[in-house]
Amino acid sequence: MKNDLMLIGEIADFFGISRKAIRLYEKKGILKPVKVDAANGYRYYSAEQVQQLNALLELKALGFSLDEIKMILDGKTAKAPLLEMLEKKRKAWQETINSARYKEECLDEIIRNVQGSRAAQKITEMTEEERAWLLVKMVCLEDIRAQKILSEALWL
Repeated sequence: MKNDLMLIGEIADFFGISRKAIRLYEKKGILKPVKVDAANGYRYYSAEQVQQLNALLELKALGFSLDEIKMILDGKTAKAPLLEMLEKKRKAWQETINSARYKEECLDEIIRNVQGSRAAQKITEMTEEERAWLLVKMVCLEDIRAQKILSEALWL
């Protein structure tokens, strides 16, 4: 460190990110070096900027875009729009969680189908076509559910 300033490489290494990423943050106007050496072009960052980078990386990990992060870190976003942005991001994560739960349920169903199938025990002895049909029956849950509903509706 030089005069309590850190070089771009030092903070990049500290956070485990590339120098290129930090230069991108600079180009976007999110994280500007406190000093640029005119002789060699070295960029220097203060402790406050290291804290800004930490906040930037946390927000990025939460799924915010660089433009959104810039608005947040600039402090130009009033409380209501900031809360709206945070709520929107929370809802997006909730949708992701719900989607993951649905996929988990589908996998549970496939596991039950495979475990309960006598045919699955002989999967290595099947022809490619037989194996494909068996897997379609066990894996394509939506098609099976749709077929069952359609069949029930037609025969009522």
